[in-house]
Amino acid sequence: MSDADSINARTIAEFRANHGQVGGGFAGAPLLLPHTVGARSGAQRINPVMYLPDRERYLVFASKAGSDRNPDWYHNLLAHPDAQIEVGDEILTVHASVLERDERDAAFAEQASRYPGFAGYQNKTERIIPVIALTPTGVPGASTPSPSA
Repeated sequence: MSDADSINARTIAEFRANHGQVGGGFAGAPLLLPHTVGARSGAQRINPVMYLPDRERYLVFASKAGSDRNPDWYHNLLAHPDAQIEVGDEILTVHASVLERDERDAAFAEQASRYPGFAGYQNKTERIIPVIALTPTGVPGASTPSPSA
């Protein structure tokens, strides 16, 4: 297990044990767990990500800490946009869509004003960090989170 996988596994366990709240670098931040299907592998994946509430939607930011590459979960959502997310103790079925430029810019500016690290991530890379809207579909999710990460 890589360091990133180990950190994710610990964060996921803490999230589930504490009704969606975690400490460390995510302390106090709104966090959700998208359940994605690997774009190439087809394997189930879960990665903790910060979100910005936007009416009924959850906006997530494919920052990858300012890497020049988008995170794998972003590619997974592009390939399989119908997914589930855990928010607090709730599991929701969602549809993912990438925000277009003006809406993306406004959402990113709001996230960067709340969490300045996101502005730093954008400054570290030449790519425009995508913003993805996760919109609940009304399709019921599972009643309890899967214990595997």
